[in-house]
Amino acid sequence: MQNVEFPTKLECLFDPKPRYIVLYGGRGGLKSWSIARALLIRAANKPMRVLCAREIMQSIGDSVHHLLKEQISLLNLDGFYQVFDTEIRGNNGSQFIFAGLKHQVSKIKSFEAIDIAWIEEAANVSKSSWDTLDPTIRNEGSQIMLSFNPELLEDETYQRFVVSPPQNCVVVKTTYRDNPWLSDVLKQEMEECKRRRPQDFENIWEGNPRTTVEGAIFSNEMHKAVEEGRIRSVPYVSTVPVHTFWDLGHSDQTAIWFAQMVGFEYHILRYYSNSREKMQHYMKYLQDLPYVYGTHYLPHDAAHEQLGQEKTIEQQAQAILKNVMVVPRVQSKANSIEAARSVFPLCYFDKDLCADGLSCLRRYSYAVNPETEKISKEPQHDMWSHGADAFQGLAMAMETPRQHKYRNPPLGSYDPYQV
Repeated sequence: MQNVEFPTKLECLFDPKPRYIVLYGGRGGLKSWSIARALLIRAANKPMRVLCAREIMQSIGDSVHHLLKEQISLLNLDGFYQVFDTEIRGNNGSQFIFAGLKHQVSKIKSFEAIDIAWIEEAANVSKSSWDTLDPTIRNEGSQIMLSFNPELLEDETYQRFVVSPPQNCVVVKTTYRDNPWLSDVLKQEMEECKRRRPQDFENIWEGNPRTTVEGAIFSNEMHKAVEEGRIRSVPYVSTVPVHTFWDLGHSDQTAIWFAQMVGFEYHILRYYSNSREKMQHYMKYLQDLPYVYGTHYLPHDAAHEQLGQEKTIEQQAQAILKNVMVVPRVQSKANSIEAARSVFPLCYFDKDLCADGLSCLRRYSYAVNPETEKISKEPQHDMWSHGADAFQGLAMAMETPRQHKYRNPPLGSYDPYQV
């Protein structure tokens, strides 16, 4: 490892004292490259266990495994590290392991003796994932390192570590200007972005967060909710039933909103999502909460028969939750989006317990063609769309009885099935 190249600005990565080391900024800022180098050097000098994580990791190909493998060769450490399919080991006992935060909660909680956790692409990490990870990394002298390009100003990671960083936290912004080895290809790409898309340039290359996602569907509604103080603490009213509104994910996320009707207002108490879990997992989650439930609104596909299952999801839910309704499929996505827009002004969201769901609503967007930069008429189907779809289910279920016979009763004052 003679004459190892390393940016002076990021030498903080070798300091074992800070609890958090946060590198954020724009493309070409050497964030991931520098953390990979620093960790490999530190782990070669002292035995340590390193967790390399990100919010979503469907396979090892989604991780920094390949980046670390490349850096091992560039640092001439091939004789020291053994690279396996799912982990990397050093001759001194050091170990690099990989995991996704969102869908491997039980695995994350089981990790012991983690010395350093590196969270790559940390802009996407949800509040619930941070709340799980932070206390899990509790080894004496342990550190948490973050690398990310900011996306939205209101993102949990940006607010938590840049706007209001915790104690014992080193925060460094780095961009292409801090990269003495910036390639000609990246320079050309940067100049082209600066010339053609100046707003994107500020985010992508300068590392400044956006106020809204391009093509964001509920941008105006979210802005008004913040402006009018409707994102705040929302207490549970024990005399009012809690209704749930679902979007089902078979191979991806299932999302649930919990809401009460208080007068003419919708009090959104909580949001929960998970994936690759059976229906029993969600039933238990609901039963463990201290709520008195009203109606559980499932999407149209809950009534579909499932391969290898004796009962539909509707039947499984009905057996445990009792009061279950299936919201009919809407004729077009535009209808459910407009329904959501119509109920937004009446919604009050709990700032903490709905944080992950609010991220979905902020990021729910129409697809943008990267070549023509034209915005599609169809929303993107991604990690944010499930929470937004569940909220649209809430809106459709909350329409007036004259429009839909399956509306939930305000304050339990009447039976909607008798309307």
